[in-house]
Amino acid sequence: MRALITGGNGFVGRHLQAHLESLGDTVAILDLPLDITDYEVVRAAVTDAQPDAIYHLAALSHVGTSWTNSSAVVDVNVAGTTNVLAAAREVVPEATVLFVSSAEVYGPRTPEEMPLREATEARPTSPYAASKLAGEAFALQAVRGFGQRVIIARPFNHVGPGQSVSFFIPGITSRMVAATRNATTDIAVGNLTSRRDFTDVRDVVRAYRLLVEHGVAGEIYVIASGRDVMMQDVADELRQLVNPQLRFEQDPALLRPVDVPLLRGDASKLEAATGWRPEISWSETLADIVADVTNAPATN
Repeated sequence: MRALITGGNGFVGRHLQAHLESLGDTVAILDLPLDITDYEVVRAAVTDAQPDAIYHLAALSHVGTSWTNSSAVVDVNVAGTTNVLAAAREVVPEATVLFVSSAEVYGPRTPEEMPLREATEARPTSPYAASKLAGEAFALQAVRGFGQRVIIARPFNHVGPGQSVSFFIPGITSRMVAATRNATTDIAVGNLTSRRDFTDVRDVVRAYRLLVEHGVAGEIYVIASGRDVMMQDVADELRQLVNPQLRFEQDPALLRPVDVPLLRGDASKLEAATGWRPEISWSETLADIVADVTNAPATN
């Protein structure tokens, strides 16, 4: 299978490329410095790749920074998505497009509403979440209006080696490693009371490939472990792996204007369609992240 990954040089894209190539797929990448908001750039990339499948990962994906840069989020996450859909329609109309959304579209929910499913009403609160829901709408419109084969993945939080330190788990791990090397003990943290459903990125990209092969056009598929963990517990587990002597201190600068307190998903629809289940244990994921951060070159 010939594949084109937008955002292919990012955290998830690199893992997806490795997985696809392990299956014998031919992979092309569309990423910076190429501009996904420029239709002609996107069209040229699709023309060159002639893909059977397009994995649309490219996005401004940090929830926190989306609050201060919402116009750029709309440009990349919404206009970029319409460009990918239009280029696929023009150049490779039979190709499958996998649009990668986010569980952030659900917004704050009560514990009684868990687990969240595909039919659960979306109530986005952050600009990032709103942009992803808009992308879903354009993906569905491409199916209904143009007959394209577009599938929507709605992954919950995914983590693993190689993720940017701007995200919680690699970020706090990096601060722990740096503090240990510098013989200090205090670690700045944000809100540790929220709970998230984490899946290893290597399991997530496996789901993406299965959806391209077995998913139904116009359908949304939740990708989740079905287990939520509190950020405090995650921080404590990482501390045990890095340095049990470290201490946490809340930094107001790390708090978001609105933080979704609880997210837990139900991936039974995905499992029924593809047979997918998470395979990598939580302890293995955390150990791999700690090893990755510890072995990364030190920066000043």
